[in-house]
Amino acid sequence: MEDLKYKFLGLINKQGHGAKIPVVGTTIDFEASAEECCLEDDKKIEDTKTEQTLADQEVLDSVLPEYFQCDGFDSAMFELKKLPPVLNKQCIDDVCSQLERQHRVVSKQVLKLILDKTVVCEEEFARVLETKKLVGETVDAVKRARTDLSMAHQHFTTASLGILANYRKRTLVLDLLRSLNTIKTLERTEARLQELLSNGDFPGAISLLLECQGVAATYRHFACVAALSGKLQDTLDMAEEQLDVALSKMCYKFEAEIYNKLQAAYSLLGKTRTAMDQLLMHFTSAIHNSAFSVVHSYVEQNNSSKKQYNELCKCVQETDFIPCLVSLCQALWKIVSSYHEVACWHQNHFSSSTPSDDNFESSLNEQYVRQKLKNGLDRLWHDVQTRVSSLVLAVNLIHYKVDEFLQVLAILHRLEQIGKEFSQSESEELQNSIRKQSILYFRRYHAGRLDELRIFLENEVWTPCPVRPDFSLIHLQEFKGLRCTVQACSGVGSSSSHGSQDGSVVGGGAEGEGEGYFSRFTCCTSSTPFDTILDPNPLGDSSFPDSINEPSGYFSEESEEEGPELHAEIARSDRSSHNRYGKKSMLGGETCPLLTNTTLTVLRHCGKYLQMSRLLRFIAADVFVCLIQLFEYYLYSVHYFFASDLPKYQIEIPSSLKLQAVLKRIGDSLIQNPSEPHDESGQTVPAANISPDVDLTNSEQLFGLQERVVAVESLVFLAEQFKYLRPYLEQLLSASKHILTTFYSETVEVAPEVRHPVYSCVSHRSVDTQQALALMARVNWEVSDVMSQHSPYVDTLFRELQIFSMRLNEIEEHVHLNQEVLDTLWENVVRLLSFILVEGFSISNKCSNGGRALMQLDFTQLFSQVEKLCTLRPLPHRDFVDIYVKAYYLTDPVLEEFIKKHKEYSVKQLQALISCVCQGNKKSKQRLKTLLDEWDKLGMR
Repeated sequence: MEDLKYKFLGLINKQGHGAKIPVVGTTIDFEASAEECCLEDDKKIEDTKTEQTLADQEVLDSVLPEYFQCDGFDSAMFELKKLPPVLNKQCIDDVCSQLERQHRVVSKQVLKLILDKTVVCEEEFARVLETKKLVGETVDAVKRARTDLSMAHQHFTTASLGILANYRKRTLVLDLLRSLNTIKTLERTEARLQELLSNGDFPGAISLLLECQGVAATYRHFACVAALSGKLQDTLDMAEEQLDVALSKMCYKFEAEIYNKLQAAYSLLGKTRTAMDQLLMHFTSAIHNSAFSVVHSYVEQNNSSKKQYNELCKCVQETDFIPCLVSLCQALWKIVSSYHEVACWHQNHFSSSTPSDDNFESSLNEQYVRQKLKNGLDRLWHDVQTRVSSLVLAVNLIHYKVDEFLQVLAILHRLEQIGKEFSQSESEELQNSIRKQSILYFRRYHAGRLDELRIFLENEVWTPCPVRPDFSLIHLQEFKGLRCTVQACSGVGSSSSHGSQDGSVVGGGAEGEGEGYFSRFTCCTSSTPFDTILDPNPLGDSSFPDSINEPSGYFSEESEEEGPELHAEIARSDRSSHNRYGKKSMLGGETCPLLTNTTLTVLRHCGKYLQMSRLLRFIAADVFVCLIQLFEYYLYSVHYFFASDLPKYQIEIPSSLKLQAVLKRIGDSLIQNPSEPHDESGQTVPAANISPDVDLTNSEQLFGLQERVVAVESLVFLAEQFKYLRPYLEQLLSASKHILTTFYSETVEVAPEVRHPVYSCVSHRSVDTQQALALMARVNWEVSDVMSQHSPYVDTLFRELQIFSMRLNEIEEHVHLNQEVLDTLWENVVRLLSFILVEGFSISNKCSNGGRALMQLDFTQLFSQVEKLCTLRPLPHRDFVDIYVKAYYLTDPVLEEFIKKHKEYSVKQLQALISCVCQGNKKSKQRLKTLLDEWDKLGMR
């Protein structure tokens, strides 16, 4: 129906422009049809209406949509355009018939719709007539009212209206006077605002400004007030600028009172969040501007202000780097400390504020500020790291002295501790810069220390350095900052009192120093954590009670007056392990450790290396490997100097397989091959040459025994010091314990074994082996009777041993020979005597029973005399001679088993034994010698 409705409307509009609806004709046709329908029965009429309706609907549907356009449609032209190019009368007639049929149906439908709405139209027309009647009555009422009003106006009293008019004027004038007074007050407010701002009363100034703006809004209808409103807005903008300037100053020095006023002022403005955003930007700018300003002050170039920060850092001279770094850290500390104070202020403010459900906006602001401050911690510390790292990486530090480099490490280490306390940050960017510089520096530094150690060794005359009887490495200045930590790890009595102060066994930090840095150094004080960082001993921890007035490790009269209580405590802990090394001193007959300047140099390097390891945990293992090389080079050099001068005809120097393996490993990995070019990387170092001032050939001085003892015992002392450090190193190198274990088990443990080869060179050269063997070759071992007198060579050997003993006593007047040294010397002497006796006995191929008894007599006599000269009980190596002499009494079958079992005797000695035992049995002698040669070739003995 809706579609049909719109079609009808379109058709009506169309009729307005063209043909008219044939109303009369259609009505007649319709009435005629109605009369005819009345004559038929009801069913037929109904069917006819239905068919007619359907036919009319089909005709309506066939009407083209163009006919329903509202305006601008030309139906005649439209139909003409539809005709074919070649006209056909029949086609034109058909089109006309169709159009007439469509027109008739449309007209019919329109008429029907008009008839359906006739009743409604009549009702509406009746209402229009009623409305016209009411309007007429209203007009009459209005005319009567106007007439009455005119009459009242003519009869009203003129005097009464005059009084009312005057009263109204008076009220208006009073209102105007109050407005003028208010405007005058507004004009004078600017001076008061400036006064409040200059006095720092920001909340009062903002409150007054806002009040003035509210009043100005009330009187904005005055032209002068409109101008004043603009001026007040300018004043407000200026006040906000001053607030921002005051806020930026909080980045450099926080003042709680001023900051409290600033926050109150921003709260009145409703800009609490904006204030926090501005403050964080000011902190970032403060970091960048302060860093640039500090670095620029150490650069002398005229155009340096135009350079970027990274380029400016490269212009800092090496001599100015440490002062520049300290100044930079001091400036950045003030900014970081101010940020910490700001965070604490807000935390206290949030804690003291009472939560309220009504103040929802305030709660949102607090959450916003908390989150901003939390995020700002990481960003601010990242900026600090970036500024410092850029300066650290821009300067070449490889030419710095170790103390200067340690100062740099101490500064950066303290900065790391501040970062950890400030934002729980590990300062990875800062650590990376330290790592890069440290690796470059330490490679060159270690190469220089190895070369320096080589020079020390080549110029060392091996004279003992006077030290205290209780001297240990903790008395050295290089261990000043590590003393309590090392003692705590080693279980010394003072560890309980100092352990809590050191925080952790290894390391340090804000936690280890009791109070945090932000508690000890506040914005209110002018001091910073970096003020004392230029101390000559930068790693000395001020939290250690013994970091001042240390007892010196060197023997002097002044040192006796230093810290008696601490001295006694350290002495008790060290005397038990160190008193057996050293020379006699004047302190109650106590012995002092034997060590040289080179030994002290190694220990000092050890202290510096450990200081670096403490600060450079990430390369601690590499530093310790270099420290191992110092000890290994010292061990290798001592062995190379004093264990390589044994005459070729002497017996082999006794040396354990473990020691030989260690020496070979050191030689392959650390000692540079002379035929190769110099190693610039410092991974290898040339072997040192012994000083020409050291004489190892003078027999009266026992072939340099004093120097040998000082060298070897200083090495043993050095090994003991490394053992003392082991608990500390285990904690320092907790992630690289395999390196530590290997070093101690393979290298440190074999250091005392160097005594045997070194002292053998003295013992073996103190007895004239060739002379003794020549005298034994003259002895007749085929005597028939048992002799009661020992052979003459025994007396010769004994006289040489007496001379050896006397020279030992003379040397002991200058250098204390501890029991280990004496026992090792005499053990080597006894070994040599055993070799001489067996070798001398094997010279003769014939021997009688009397000769065998003489051998036993000489052996017994000589060893009994040796027992009087030394304290070895029992004498070692007796069995070597005794078993050999008794073998002369063995029969052929037993002798064969003896030869196969006893591999300690040489082939020559066993051949002599076979010749003597098998004197009357050539067949057995030949068989045993043949078996001996075969077993020797096959390695079966």
